[in-house]
Amino acid sequence: MILKSQVEWALHCCAILSGVPEGRYLSTKALAELHGLPKEYLSKALQSLSQAGLVDTTLGPSGGYRLAKPPEQMTFLDIVEAVEGKGRTFVCNNIRENNPCLPENYCYSGPCAVARIMWEADEAWRDKLRSVTLSDLGRMLVQETPAALWKDTFDWVLDRAG
Repeated sequence: MILKSQVEWALHCCAILSGVPEGRYLSTKALAELHGLPKEYLSKALQSLSQAGLVDTTLGPSGGYRLAKPPEQMTFLDIVEAVEGKGRTFVCNNIRENNPCLPENYCYSGPCAVARIMWEADEAWRDKLRSVTLSDLGRMLVQETPAALWKDTFDWVLDRAG
């Protein structure tokens, strides 16, 4: 399975937005600059987050984006589904019905093993993403990122947050 690069962008942007203080917003321009992304393409990912109600947005010189709910209430699955949609990652086209050896008018009595296994795998993947919140991610990043880099990054972000 290959997800859109916008999923990665949205996850990273939400991680940064989780550190933006109450009442302040971070612009698309600042988020694009921080991640080295084209602003126009990043805008689409941010719009998906906004349409899903995951981020709030405001216009104007101090406008931009902020999380719409606390980081402990936002899961990776919320973000992935905002960008990719909620549909299954595997669609069964029932190609087994093309088997030339099937008797005439033969009817299968349910989904095939391939579809069932793929759907179970999809649900396991979604369960994992559902189990990780942005606050979990924040704790991981604090542990894995050198303290000086963490501080410099958030000083940079706060200097640009309106």
